[in-house]
Amino acid sequence: MKVYKYLFGIIALILLSANVFAQEQEMTKEEWQNEINRLTERKASLTTELNALKKEVADLKATNEKLQSYDDCMKELYSMVGATKADVDNFRTKLDALTKKIDNKEAPKADRQAELDGMKKNKISALPEFFDKVHNQLQRKLDAWVEAPKEINYTVVKGDCLWNIAKKKEHYDNPFAWPIIYRANRDKIKNPDLIYPKQVFKIPNLTEEEKAKYDKIRRNYKPAPPAQTAK
Repeated sequence: MKVYKYLFGIIALILLSANVFAQEQEMTKEEWQNEINRLTERKASLTTELNALKKEVADLKATNEKLQSYDDCMKELYSMVGATKADVDNFRTKLDALTKKIDNKEAPKADRQAELDGMKKNKISALPEFFDKVHNQLQRKLDAWVEAPKEINYTVVKGDCLWNIAKKKEHYDNPFAWPIIYRANRDKIKNPDLIYPKQVFKIPNLTEEEKAKYDKIRRNYKPAPPAQTAK
């Protein structure tokens, strides 16, 4: 309907312009005939254009009537991999959770790889929505993930204490996590206040739970106010 209005508007404007032009100027018979001929040709041109647009609209309507609805397309797509919408929704939820684990490098890496391998075997992963992410993107992230060893060894030097060892950036970067080192080396540490140069301690990785625990302790720590001296 917009097309029709547009074309009729143009024709009306042309006729109105011609009328105004005729009123403003005295035209000879020949000039008037030329103007009538020009407008007649213009009308024929617009009529041809209008008919072409009508045909185009009719063709689009015919094409639209043949198209499947979006829901029907998706149902057909899901049936090709033997899944229902509920199955696909469940797969999407699991994939989002696995993506979060891989992005956050939640160890162990082998478990994340096993989860991804399981999703690759699922036929739903062949759907366009999932294929690139499951078979390419997440695998590239796993391949680039260099997993830290479960524990490292550290040789005590003069001046060390468990607090300062835990505080080192290459260890926990959090002195409050020193009990982890103590518990991992109870066979070598009789008193946590007494460690000696050349002792070799195991420094295990913190689990996500331990890291959260000691980060919270550090955030909540409030040093004691300085003692008042008697004047």
